Amino acid sequence: MTTALRLRPRALVSPSFSVASVDPRLLVLAGAVATSLTGSLIKLSGVEPATSTFFRCVLALPILGLLALQEFRRYGGIPRRVIAAQVLGGMMLGVDFALWARSIHLIGAGISTVVVNVQVVVVPLLAWVFFRARVPVRFVVAVPFLFAGVALAGGILGGSGEGDQPFLGTLLSLAAGVAYGIYIFVIGRAGSAHRASSQVFVSTIAAGVVGTAVGSLWGTVDLTPGWPALGWLAALSLSSQVLGWVLIGFALPRLAAEVGATLLLLQPVLAMLFSVVIVHERPSIGQFAGCALVVAAVWMVTHVKPADRRPVTARIAE
Repeated sequence: MTTALRLRPRALVSPSFSVASVDPRLLVLAGAVATSLTGSLIKLSGVEPATSTFFRCVLALPILGLLALQEFRRYGGIPRRVIAAQVLGGMMLGVDFALWARSIHLIGAGISTVVVNVQVVVVPLLAWVFFRARVPVRFVVAVPFLFAGVALAGGILGGSGEGDQPFLGTLLSLAAGVAYGIYIFVIGRAGSAHRASSQVFVSTIAAGVVGTAVGSLWGTVDLTPGWPALGWLAALSLSSQVLGWVLIGFALPRLAAEVGATLLLLQPVLAMLFSVVIVHERPSIGQFAGCALVVAAVWMVTHVKPADRRPVTARIAE
């Protein structure tokens, strides 16, 4: 179970998009591109965390609702305990959305996206605490490198001037990663591959409510942010919240575990690249080195042995 959870990207899962004739590796790459744009799109919108969280969830609900309706017609209703778990997970996802959006303003879109990948160590740690699941040696080895990379990315050796509070921004990004890790852990225990779109729909509603409330710590929701901002938020909702989830969620079960995990490492790398090209961020050499160290640590955690090379459908569904 824990291997499956660790393989989840910073995206939700929905296997309802039927593109079976396409190479799943291409689908993961396309999904990684879509989700890696999130930080830059939030920064381009120029809105506060409450506003970005509200619109990224609300604008995605019509499409997710249609996918959930298809599942309801095919499989029937969802047990109450499963809905409760989806709501709980969605609440943590909302915390992640709000804290991460704030960290983008403080340390930049690229660095915050890399740092937030701390979730890959949160999930197996929770599995060990609650279920005494075995912790792989590679996990123990990777953790010091991960946090060393986080410290460098946060500007311990000097920042890029993207924000005047790099330490706070790094802490918020770390907290967002922890919240997302809890979301993955909860949903991984209650999720089902046949009801993934329904889970996404319910969790997105909860995330929108809680994330908007948490984001209000830095300013209330602006329901009229202007057409340019609304355009960036619509692009965010459709690219990351819908397209990225569908493509990655459909493709991962068709790939060997180590292939999917390795391809997903492109997400933080692309996020860093897009932040430089699109929003003109200029991280320092030390911050670039820290991001590289984080990506290497994530690879150490998610990489599996050749003996484990098999499709990951069951493990993702569990």
